[in-house]
Amino acid sequence: MPTVLVIGASRGIGLELVRQYREAGARVIATARDDTGLGQLRDLGAQALRVDVADPASVSGFSWQLDGEKLDVALYVAGVMDRAGATTPPTQQAFDRVMHANVLGLMQVIPQVLPMVEEAGGVFAALSSGMSLIGSVPGSNAWLYRVSKAALNMALASARFDYPRARWVVLDPGWVQTDMGGSGAPLTLEDSVAGLRAVLASVGPEDNGRLIHHDGRRAAHW
Repeated sequence: MPTVLVIGASRGIGLELVRQYREAGARVIATARDDTGLGQLRDLGAQALRVDVADPASVSGFSWQLDGEKLDVALYVAGVMDRAGATTPPTQQAFDRVMHANVLGLMQVIPQVLPMVEEAGGVFAALSSGMSLIGSVPGSNAWLYRVSKAALNMALASARFDYPRARWVVLDPGWVQTDMGGSGAPLTLEDSVAGLRAVLASVGPEDNGRLIHHDGRRAAHW
């Protein structure tokens, strides 16, 4: 039975990953930051851990909660959105909120989790976005969010060299019908997550550091 870790699983894509992996028979460890989220995860049969990725003190004790684990798949799904364009400079509060959740949390989690992924020869993936791709930016909307996801890509691409026995990818889930994506998004939550799971099952060493879309397309450049 494979062991899957989902970091940031209280809603949307994270929660659906837990549901689908549990239905497929995997053992799932998942994190949430409040009692409601933890209860949802337990209802799905996951081992639920309290972690707030935006709070360094909360993340600092993560590894001892996972002591002795071997992780076949580990996913960093936590993240927040900011929709303002470049005509609106971000406040320090907005910058800290987005960058702490989307980047700092990832960078704090990696040294704690990756030895356990290496033990299993597993895959570590972080949820990014097509909006992170610098070579194909169509506009300035969600300026701060785009910057944070581009930084997330770089964090993962850099860190992989210190943990060579793991496979590393960043994932684009597509424009999905979630609270963040809105009801008008073209892709259902179930289809996006099914695609992400298929991608994760297909990842090989040649994909290390690559951005892969939910439908399996490999990004040519970032």
